[in-house]
Amino acid sequence: MSINSSDFLTTDAATEEVSNAVKKPFIRWAGGKSRLLPKIFPHVPAEIQNYYEPFLGGGAVFLACRHRISGQANLADLNDHLISAWLAIRDQPNKLRPLLDRFFENDSKDFYYKVRAENPKDAVEKAARFLYLNGVSWNHLWRENSKTGAMNVPWGDRKFKGFSASDLSEISAILKGVTITNSDFRDVLTSAQAGDFVYLDPPYLPIFSWPGLEKEPTAKFNKYTAKTFELPDLVELAELCTAMSHRGVNWVMSNRDTPIVRKLFARYKIIRFTTHRALAAQSRREVEAHKSPEAIIVGGEQ
Repeated sequence: MSINSSDFLTTDAATEEVSNAVKKPFIRWAGGKSRLLPKIFPHVPAEIQNYYEPFLGGGAVFLACRHRISGQANLADLNDHLISAWLAIRDQPNKLRPLLDRFFENDSKDFYYKVRAENPKDAVEKAARFLYLNGVSWNHLWRENSKTGAMNVPWGDRKFKGFSASDLSEISAILKGVTITNSDFRDVLTSAQAGDFVYLDPPYLPIFSWPGLEKEPTAKFNKYTAKTFELPDLVELAELCTAMSHRGVNWVMSNRDTPIVRKLFARYKIIRFTTHRALAAQSRREVEAHKSPEAIIVGGEQ
């Protein structure tokens, strides 16, 4: 399926659409793309059949472009705590709210560490715990121990803002009919077909060396789950992107602008720019530079 330039909005029109977006992300997620929406939107089709986002996080791109989707929205992430929050708000907002109110009323540094040490089995309790910890952790970061899977981010010295009944109701209504799964990107992308659109925001790779390429310029936190996203994952993702392009699927990827990314995606259009970053890992050695090289990769048959 060939896509014409008329199927995409102009930069000015896309920027205006983003500024008029109704709902901002309800989850603060490391590497979230709210600030980059004006750069991403000119490369998103104005009309989308089915939508796929396998690295969901806070879902900024989905929330901003949901009105363009005529078919099914398919959202996924490998972090089951994160997905539990999306599902609870979609399906059980009335059960979720009193749990969030309890966190709001008892919020303190000691209470944070008490909740962090808990491991609720009930899906809604798990969701409420995630939303609370995400709301008050250091830099709103979610990091998991690679051996135990336990969340291990320190208290962020901030108050939990909570969620109003109207906010939960609005988000729940937006998510009605949306498919949300705790899935690996490999399982999600095979379903996308011509006329569909895929947005990809994989974890950015940390420092490493690769034969024939210079060392990555900065470190980057990539432990959103106990299983980290590594170079072989990015290589496989690049292969899946090629397969999607051959099927006529349009896709856009956000990533850091590095020699490795440019090599893996050399056949596609790469928009390179610099953005401000204030978040990485906790160690001062791993804090990313204020100005970070960013890339938007545009795939599909355009």
